Amino acid sequence: MATTVRRMQDLTVEDHLIEVPLVWGDPADSRTIDVHAAVVSREGGEDLPILTFLQGGPGGEAPTPFHAPAAPSWLDAALAHHRVVLLDQRGTGRSTPVSDSLLDRMPSAEVAEYLTHLRADSIVRDAEAMREHLGAATWSTLGQSFGGFTTLAYLSTDAASLADVFITGGLSAIGRHPDDVYALCYDKMRVMTERYYRRFPAHRDAMRRLVDLADAGRIVLPTGEVVSRSRMRSIGSLLGGDNGWQTLWSLLEHDPGTNAFRYDLAGALPFGGRNPLYYVFHESSYADGFATNWSAERTEPDDYREDVTLFTGEHVRREWARTVPAFQPWAEVVDLLATHAWPVLYDAERIAASGARGAAAIYVNDVYVPLEFSLETAALMPGVQTWITSEHEHSGLRTGEVLPRLIELAQHRRVR
Repeated sequence: MATTVRRMQDLTVEDHLIEVPLVWGDPADSRTIDVHAAVVSREGGEDLPILTFLQGGPGGEAPTPFHAPAAPSWLDAALAHHRVVLLDQRGTGRSTPVSDSLLDRMPSAEVAEYLTHLRADSIVRDAEAMREHLGAATWSTLGQSFGGFTTLAYLSTDAASLADVFITGGLSAIGRHPDDVYALCYDKMRVMTERYYRRFPAHRDAMRRLVDLADAGRIVLPTGEVVSRSRMRSIGSLLGGDNGWQTLWSLLEHDPGTNAFRYDLAGALPFGGRNPLYYVFHESSYADGFATNWSAERTEPDDYREDVTLFTGEHVRREWARTVPAFQPWAEVVDLLATHAWPVLYDAERIAASGARGAAAIYVNDVYVPLEFSLETAALMPGVQTWITSEHEHSGLRTGEVLPRLIELAQHRRVR
């Protein structure tokens, strides 16, 4: 265990690094990993209760705290009431990160086996180890997207450790096949696509021209990637953010022969080499007791095959392991994970019996975590106040407006 303390402007940041088992619950497996967390406090807030941030993804590390202006944008709202723990989920940040070097150390089958131990249930065990290390009897959590999924796994096993839960765009489907989720996400993207083209009708032809260029191999990114049709269409993922349509509009206005277009497109595509887990591991986040078998690819509707102007979102494709240079080294691993029979992650009965309290933001137009399944899951937790809103998209937490609203809702429920 190692702890260091640093000042970041007027914030105090304690960095904690602990060693945990790679495989929880198997004493015969001696493999270990490190888990890192930064504990952030404001002046005068050193003794406040703890709020632990569970990051979206999977595959993204916790944000780095800064101040004046606050980063992440919700940090000041959180620090008004809490110390904040920014936990690097296993495989990310400073928590024994997964990178291409892992492929150099072991064969693909061993890499795939290693990655099966990075799921939300193992993240919960890590969080519990960190909570005990910090000496906190209980703490609250803020789960964004996949972090909300992790919160549901937490409530399935260790609900007594959680004071309040705050969830933003992260009430996952429980007990449903990933095919159900990805099929509904296509429906959501269809609605968002048509809404976008109603505002900017000329961009439908612009998108058609870009797909034609992609089919001809004429869109080449600075990384050397020859952009495929499916990669080009995945820029629709931008519509999952509050202001993502602006980036999409700018891309479709650019001349595709310019450096501006090539570099901006590279930055806008939803899956990249910086966090390989996001692509390699993505479909597992919806695998609650199932193998995925490239679910998003299999559930593509007929009209998506016929109309190339329909945008896709977080619909990963098997072909990207051949066409995207950053993913090519992972081709065997992603195929192995696609056939892995993932164990059940959530326990609906235990979630319902958990007595969970707090608040959750459910976004009406969420293209990643569908409203319909979120409402089913919310019904299991009557003590968690829901804010169902069309004011924000999936990334609403980044606006800085969502967390204060959820804290207010949770406090109001307690005093009623």
